[in-house]
Order: sequence, then C-alpha cells, then structure tokens
Amino acid sequence: MDFSALVLMERDKETKFLTKELGSYQVSEGAEYINKLFYDGEKINLYFDTIKDVLEWEYSAIFDLFNMGSFIEKGLEIEEIEEEYNPTYLVKFSFNEEHEEMREILNDICFLIKEEMDKVFENIKGKEEDYK
Repeated sequence: MDFSALVLMERDKETKFLTKELGSYQVSEGAEYINKLFYDGEKINLYFDTIKDVLEWEYSAIFDLFNMGSFIEKGLEIEEIEEEYNPTYLVKFSFNEEHEEMREILNDICFLIKEEMDKVFENIKGKEEDYK
C-alpha cells in the first residue's frame, strides 16, 4: 500500500483521546509499516510492525535480528512491544514545530524502518531450524 501522508495527532495523557491535529506530512517508502502515530505532550510515539503476519519462529528471529542500533545511532528511542501479534516497535522522538523539519525527520524514520525491515527479513531466511 502506498502512503502519501502521515497525520500527527496530539493525544491526551489521561483520557488517551486524540485531541487535535498537529500536522500532515508527506512521506515516502516505509510509512506503510507505521500503524500508530501520536504526540503525548512530551514525545512523538511512532509504532511500526512487520505489516504481514509472521510465523512463530519468525517472530523470535525478527526480535533477535532486528537492528535497533541503527535507530539509536540517529538519536531515537526504540523499544520492542512484545504484547502484539506480530513484532512491533515503538520509536519515540521530539516534536519539531517547523513543518519541513518534521517532515524530514518522519521521512528519515520511514526510510530507516523500510531498510531495517528489508534486512531482517533477508537475514532470517534459512534460520527456521535455529528458532524452532
């Protein structure tokens, strides 16, 4: 699925309701992995997953082999969300009120997500026996 824009909403910390739109940003490849995006008053919370359902062994292999270090090197906070059906990650970063700068940050993250997902799916090939 092709995405042309991500809409960033502010979310109330207490009620968890989305309260207002902070911006709409044109994005490119990688945005299709994003399934949740909001600002909690302190940080932007961006959730992404594998897009497709994975087998049980793939779930473990992806968490083992996914390179979270590439996100940390860019100054992003990242954590695994293990309660989800498919491998899911949460990236947190600061909001930038300058629209163009925020668009660039989101595009950089989208590119990084796509790059790392492509790598991890390539790296788990042939490793089924290691994770059974």
